[in-house]
Parts: sequence; structure tokens; C-alpha cells
Amino acid sequence: MAKVSIATVWLDGCSGCHMSFLDLDERLLIVADKIDLVYSPLVDFKDYPEMVDIALVEGAVASEEDLHKIQKIRAHTKTLIAFGDCAVTANVPSMRNLVGKKAVLQHAYFELATLDPQVPNVVVPPLLDRVRPVHDVVKVDIFLPGCPPSADTIFAALVELLEGRIPDVPALTRFGK
Repeated sequence: MAKVSIATVWLDGCSGCHMSFLDLDERLLIVADKIDLVYSPLVDFKDYPEMVDIALVEGAVASEEDLHKIQKIRAHTKTLIAFGDCAVTANVPSMRNLVGKKAVLQHAYFELATLDPQVPNVVVPPLLDRVRPVHDVVKVDIFLPGCPPSADTIFAALVELLEGRIPDVPALTRFGK
């Protein structure tokens, strides 16, 4: 039986969802025989594969880099999961929408600067005018809420997907599961 290819992606967020994924602990061994982790910040693969069965996308779409990345991922993924509240609602990263991109950049790179105040153009990708949840930009197949989703919820969703079923997310997230 062919393994299911899985990718995990990190856009604008805190990496808490990936930490919760790692909190599967020994349950990672249960799914390891059934999956092939083909792209993730947890591994050293640099290029997104031509086609991935399941992608767990953490974080909001906040920069031009995020926008291009999520569009490429959607085009090369069968089942895309908005993984965590930043991906589902834009959550904490969207707080900058209240003051606007210009005010955030002004404060961070001019008002707080001690040397050579300027907006960096090499390491920091250009920001979008508004931070958006993933489904505002591309089609999302499954929403897995939580800040972060619990390891139990992630495991239950993965098991369902690996068995060829669409997870009943409200049932998985009820009572802290």
C-alpha cells in the first residue's frame, strides 16, 4: 500500500501548531508507517513536491511571500487543511489590521530603531496591506481550529484522513480533544 504524502507549512504564526504536532509523541510512530513527510519546517526538504496528498497549513497570509507560497501549495495539494486559529481566522497576526501596515512598519523600523532607521528589503518580505486567513486566499478543504489544536485533535484528524474519511472536526474538538 502506498504511503500518504504529507506536508506541513508555516506561514505567519508562532509555530505552536507544529509544536502541538510534535506533541503526538509516540503516536507519531503509529502514523509513521502510513505517511511520507515530504515537506515541512521540521525536515530539510527545500522544494514543495509536484503533488502532495495532505497539507497542514499553519499561520495567516501576511506577506507577499506567504501569498505566493499558499497559492503554490494549493495548486499542488489534494487536501489542504487550515491548521490552527491563525490559518482559520488570521488570529493574532491580524491584529496589525487594526492599525495598518504603514503604522506597524513605522513603529518597528523607525521609532524603535537605534541605528540606520529603514524598512529592511532583504530578510523581511513585503507585507500585504491586510493579514488574511488562508480560506480568503485559496480553497481550504478542512478547518482544524485551536490555538494550537491539541495533539489529540491532530492525531484523530490524521487517523481519519489516513483511513480515507473526512474528519468530523466539531466532534474532534469537543471537550478539549
